[in-house]
Amino acid sequence: MTATLYGASLGPGDPGLITRKTWDLLHSGADWTYPVRKKQGKSYALNIVLEAGLVPPDNHTELVFPMTHDREILAKYWLRAAEQVLEKLQAGRDVVFLVEGDASTYSTFQHLAKTVAALDSNAQIETIAGVSSFNAAAARAKMPLADTDDTIAIIPAGYGIEMIDKMLSDFDTLILLKVKPLLDDILRLLEHKDLLTQSCFIEKAGSSEERIVHDVLSLKGQKVNYLSLLMVHNSHRMRGDLIRGCRKK
Repeated sequence: MTATLYGASLGPGDPGLITRKTWDLLHSGADWTYPVRKKQGKSYALNIVLEAGLVPPDNHTELVFPMTHDREILAKYWLRAAEQVLEKLQAGRDVVFLVEGDASTYSTFQHLAKTVAALDSNAQIETIAGVSSFNAAAARAKMPLADTDDTIAIIPAGYGIEMIDKMLSDFDTLILLKVKPLLDDILRLLEHKDLLTQSCFIEKAGSSEERIVHDVLSLKGQKVNYLSLLMVHNSHRMRGDLIRGCRKK
């Protein structure tokens, strides 16, 4: 089998952030596949490509990955998607899987790739690097992620408030992904730690639906999109006998 499955990173929403390598793949004649939450549902990844002015080829296929944390349910969908992809690969057709953000970072593509490889150990799989949501968010919000010897951590907010509290003490910058379920709890923690003014909320970074909120407390009680994150700088963090470069008195 000479065909290849490509995880084609598209960036988080701005079509201008599609890399040249992914752009070339989209014009290569390969079969397009993309994730949806339900049959004939909307695909955020596909929409990025559409906003770039491209038209899906006839050989495009939606792959269903439902919004659930039940691994048993997800495994069935991963298997079905992998079988669909493998059928194309075994017919000698390259397959491009469209991925918002970067395909190596909390991406459905990694589950798909592992399942395809489990079904056929000879399958050719390649990940195309892209711009991650937090890199784009930092640029759009004009909020640098790190400087000099700053430390940075990136985690899904689902790890919970206790873990977020600990990591705020351990890192200079904390990126919290998928904050929707815990947003109010996180805001209370940031208020308690006096970090509200050092935080920024970004939703659908770089897309036409982008929202940037610096007054993060104003989000309390609001419903936000799944594709959202919080960036927090902790300038109060202690570093041994230093406080962000200033020696303690």
